[in-house]
Amino acid sequence: MKKSFASDNYSGVHPSIMRSLTEANSGHQSPYGGDEYTTKAKKKFNEIFGPVETLFIYNGTASNVVALDIMKEIGSSIICPETAHIFTDETGSTAKLTGMQMLTVPSTDGKLDIEEAKKYLLFKDNFHKPNPTIVSISQATENGTIYTLDEIQKIAAFAKENKMYLHMDGARISNAAVALGCSLEEITRGCGVDILSFGGTKNGIMFGEALVIFNENLKSRIKEFEYLRKQNLQLHSKMRYIAAQYITLFEENIWYENAKTGNEMAKYLEGELLKINIPITNEVKGNTLFAILPKSIIEPLQEFCYFYVWNPNTSEVRFVMSFDILKEDIDLFIEKIKELTTK
Repeated sequence: MKKSFASDNYSGVHPSIMRSLTEANSGHQSPYGGDEYTTKAKKKFNEIFGPVETLFIYNGTASNVVALDIMKEIGSSIICPETAHIFTDETGSTAKLTGMQMLTVPSTDGKLDIEEAKKYLLFKDNFHKPNPTIVSISQATENGTIYTLDEIQKIAAFAKENKMYLHMDGARISNAAVALGCSLEEITRGCGVDILSFGGTKNGIMFGEALVIFNENLKSRIKEFEYLRKQNLQLHSKMRYIAAQYITLFEENIWYENAKTGNEMAKYLEGELLKINIPITNEVKGNTLFAILPKSIIEPLQEFCYFYVWNPNTSEVRFVMSFDILKEDIDLFIEKIKELTTK
């Protein structure tokens, strides 16, 4: 197979997004966000999310780092699930670049357990302790689970009651919104999220994420945050190329169609795996699926179509469906499993 089930980072760029980059590559435009594309893209974010401030960033890790840095106070720390991407898969960049400690909460499904998080409230108003002023959640989570609107609202209420901001790592937020059948605004602003790291790279664009700021207090400080973006090495001089992608992503509803395809292909893969008695270990709602494979077939199957082993001790693996995965790709994969298990 020429495609991978390892991650939606493996796929290429959606043809319409590639076209938008080519169209933007004409003539001269003011740098550093002074171009017509960036102006239009920011207006598009306002149409999608309501009145917001938007900052374009190079990549996902930086998007999270800058978002968290924006909300930082002296002595701040961040409450997050122990499975959070910012804690497990970003090489300590948040701690290194923001100076904040992460206060992790045990999690069996990737979601934040509010009752477990409450223990860190004892750290508040104690200058010997890292002061929890930010809560961070991922939508969808590293475990493939998706917060319901009610769950996000309860976490937002918990944060606000205790004078904390709520950050959402939305690397796969489009998949979550499609799975829940709600708008991007409903799943964020409507639930009380203060700042969102909006992911486009996993959903068909070439590069560039967006920070979407909802909180009125944070929005009033946007000029400060533009300095912060520069200090964090995230000010793209030719910003029109990031912005042009988002214009097309929203105007042509690509964000929705790509996420819908990924989610549907995950459900299709789930059904085909169950037919050949491969156990599924998560409730498949987004574009991510976990399964238990016979240990003997994992390596040769990875050579055929690469994917990640999630837990070597239990032979649990992860499959992520990109926007360009077809049923035919999954059928080939299933046939290879059948071939390997009958040897």
